[in-house]
Amino acid sequence: MWLKALDCILDRMKSSGFSFVKVKALSGTGQQHGSVYWKTGSREALNHLPVEHPLHIALQTCFSISDSPIWMDSSTSAECHHLEKSIGGPQVLANITGSRAYERFTGNQIAKIYNEKPEAYSQCERISLVSSFAASLFIGDYAPIDYSDGSGMNLLDIHEKTWNDTCLNACAPNLKEKLGSVVPSSSVLGNVSSYYIQRYGFSPHCSVVAFTGDNPASLAGMRLEEGDIAVSLGTSDTLFLWIKDPTPALEGHIFINPVQSQDYMALLCFKNGSLMREKIRDNCSSASWEEFSTILRSTPPGNNGHIGFYFDVMEITPQAVGVHRFNAENLKVSEFPKDVEIRALIEGQFMAKRIYAERLGYKILPQTKILATGGASCNQDILQVLSDVFNAPVHTIATANSACLGCAYRAAHGLASLSSSSTFADVLKAPQHKLVVTPRPEADKIYKPLLKRYSECENAVIQASKIV
Repeated sequence: MWLKALDCILDRMKSSGFSFVKVKALSGTGQQHGSVYWKTGSREALNHLPVEHPLHIALQTCFSISDSPIWMDSSTSAECHHLEKSIGGPQVLANITGSRAYERFTGNQIAKIYNEKPEAYSQCERISLVSSFAASLFIGDYAPIDYSDGSGMNLLDIHEKTWNDTCLNACAPNLKEKLGSVVPSSSVLGNVSSYYIQRYGFSPHCSVVAFTGDNPASLAGMRLEEGDIAVSLGTSDTLFLWIKDPTPALEGHIFINPVQSQDYMALLCFKNGSLMREKIRDNCSSASWEEFSTILRSTPPGNNGHIGFYFDVMEITPQAVGVHRFNAENLKVSEFPKDVEIRALIEGQFMAKRIYAERLGYKILPQTKILATGGASCNQDILQVLSDVFNAPVHTIATANSACLGCAYRAAHGLASLSSSSTFADVLKAPQHKLVVTPRPEADKIYKPLLKRYSECENAVIQASKIV
């Protein structure tokens, strides 16, 4: 399916008159955690792609597993427990690989393939991530896995930037040979193969820069810099962080930075995002965002000490469910007035984000800016609370499909790196982010003690959820 999709894209571009010969460099992105299993002998087929055939015909017999496991597969709990036990526990694994064992992560998916389909595993000569698989198609050879996407496998030591032998051996035999090498995400892998030159008219000098996962590519597309934080306010709320000194935790993920390989990016996901905001809007402000914003604007920062937790579904960070309200004395109460409820929801969502970001090693710097995207980023009153809680200015970004845009930026960066020491920022010619709000002068004094209280109340919420 992926092969045919690439055939379709390139054929449509060709028929529309796209001038492939002008492309100086390309890169790309694939959904994180998916894996592709090349059958023994496939390298020869990749090296000699017949120009008269589309990829899905030329490579149709090259895979020992026809259905690639992807991030949506959560059936590897047994493999996760085995991996954590082999390495010394979930925190030890997180310290090495950036994350505790997750069912969707590639190492655990490979372990399941080995356990349930040993013959197919033995027939496989190379395992690619979706990203390195796509890069392989363009260079006509097996492409290495890049540091950043490789960080989402529970196999890569994010500090040494090498495969961890204990993790590899816990998942499957001879795995290092099947995975090949890892490289910085800005690496130039070579030029496009002759197949693309002859079939589509690419220049023989077109460089192929390492492909990466969709989340790292989004960080590049949103143009984060050191100390920045990107907040996507959608059905789920997601945080992307640029950090120097990570402290891996049992919640969230640490990846090697796709733009600057000596740094790191952190990723946090919160399930109860816009749907929870809409539910409180419907209950407390007549289903009107305008009324919701008016009420939010009229309530004081800090909400007079009232704190709320709003988890309609089981949350990821923290693992808790239900609605929990606390008054200024940290006593649990059954309900809030509507105005208090609205501010408790928004403040609580953003305080949780700051707390978990800082647990992963994020530090608010003088130059820190918050980049907001997603549906709720058009609401200036919500963004004002975000700015106050983090004590940093909030900018908005008009970036559609940040992952693909990020790979175009990365291609330019990789190409520039061949002839100079240009930084990622040096090669970008993109519009500046739009400043929307700045923190109120008193915000830091209000939220510092409130953040501490929020953490204390959260511990009670987690315990209550365990009892339930």
